[in-house]
Amino acid sequence: MSVKFKLCGDRLKIGFTTLITGVIFSMPLDGIGKDTFTLPPTSTPMKILDTELAAIVGDAEHPLASLSVLAMRNGKVVYHRQFGNRYIDNTNPANNVAANADTMYRIASISKLIVTLGVMKLVEDGKLKLDTDVNEYIGFKLRNPHFPDDPITLRMLLSHTSSLRDDAGYYWDAKLGVTYQDVLVPGGKHYGKGEMWASIAKPGTYFRYANLPWGVVGLIMERVTKERFDRLMRRLILDPMKLKGGFHPADFSSQDLDNTATLYRKATDVNDKRVWDPAGPWVAQTDNYRIEKPVPRAGLEYVIGTNGSLFGPMGNCRLTAAGLGKVMLMLMNDGVHEGKKILARESIRQMLSTQWRHDGKGRNGAANGDANGDANGESGYNSRESMNAWGLGVHQFLDISGQGRGDRLVEGGGFNAMGHLGDAWGLTSAMVFDRSTKNGMIFMTGGPGFDPETYPGIYSSKYRHEEKILTAIYRRAITRLPK
Repeated sequence: MSVKFKLCGDRLKIGFTTLITGVIFSMPLDGIGKDTFTLPPTSTPMKILDTELAAIVGDAEHPLASLSVLAMRNGKVVYHRQFGNRYIDNTNPANNVAANADTMYRIASISKLIVTLGVMKLVEDGKLKLDTDVNEYIGFKLRNPHFPDDPITLRMLLSHTSSLRDDAGYYWDAKLGVTYQDVLVPGGKHYGKGEMWASIAKPGTYFRYANLPWGVVGLIMERVTKERFDRLMRRLILDPMKLKGGFHPADFSSQDLDNTATLYRKATDVNDKRVWDPAGPWVAQTDNYRIEKPVPRAGLEYVIGTNGSLFGPMGNCRLTAAGLGKVMLMLMNDGVHEGKKILARESIRQMLSTQWRHDGKGRNGAANGDANGDANGESGYNSRESMNAWGLGVHQFLDISGQGRGDRLVEGGGFNAMGHLGDAWGLTSAMVFDRSTKNGMIFMTGGPGFDPETYPGIYSSKYRHEEKILTAIYRRAITRLPK
């Protein structure tokens, strides 16, 4: 498909769609702090990358509401752009608001990696231990009833080997008055049939990606600090790194709310079934803060350390691409950010070291885990072998490839990385990096105007638009191919 475009100030026009690019050549990461980077003069590969990403966003058959991208080469930011709109007015496109360098996105499951940073800080402070029975922290007996003699540890929770599952849910609103003891302990009023507990293998022996364990992590963090989770994460990680955003938009400034991307799909949910209308309007899914202000997730009546899911440690963090860039650089620099130690080198080593690796056996064999991805029905990691190795809150990509299968990140392979992916409410996202080269890529989309299941990847289990974005960034910004 040929695409005609021209730059008009900061407007990149493609066909009949106007896309906004945040072309910024000198700025502080995330707009805060002293870590100013200077981008080199726009080179041929970067101009090509502008064109390629704009074409992906403006694809007539597979459009995206918005896109924010950051690339790092040899530990330096070499590309940082935004395309599309953080707010869309279907009735009057003149009211659309462009995404920019300060636009925050709900980063979905990348939140799990951010939370792990907080956990490791509490480990350093002596409040937590990775291999201690979590019963010591939570105030009630947490045991898989199928394996009542086997303790569950933080290491298991952070590596998805705890034997907890999402089959009975993983989030409970404050108004429901649910406590995790009610949910997780047999006989509790919200325990039901106990579907949250796996019966096939004892804790510590089998991998299954899930969200519920992160609610338990949030619960533990609140219990040992007696601090509300969202505020605790600000104290431990977000404020020391000067990251705007966080886990509770109700506390954001009006300026930050205005610059939080609304997530869209061209779809509505009818009778619990998603109905797509690619020719129809963009439908806001979440974070539509120009229309509705965020509702506080907890009031004064909330008892700290009772509902670990409340502030969404599994996927509720909002950050900019530049903010994620700060986190990525800190991980590559052994825990140091702007000359300040955020985490000890040993904590980073623990996070990034392999805790689980798939043994390659089939689902019906004596495998040591389910490599087939997320269990919550929202994730795009819906094919074979999308998850093959894991650290502590960190996905390790082994460059396994095939049509509709595998964890390969770029076409042709060669980028062995770690980090995390995200997929929820229409957003797809990635933060992936190679510590040995200090090369990394970040992208966040504002949602698709098409059913992603109809646009599968050709070399991995990701959606095709994700493959295109990552491959374009890798070729132009990392390896700097001129064509």
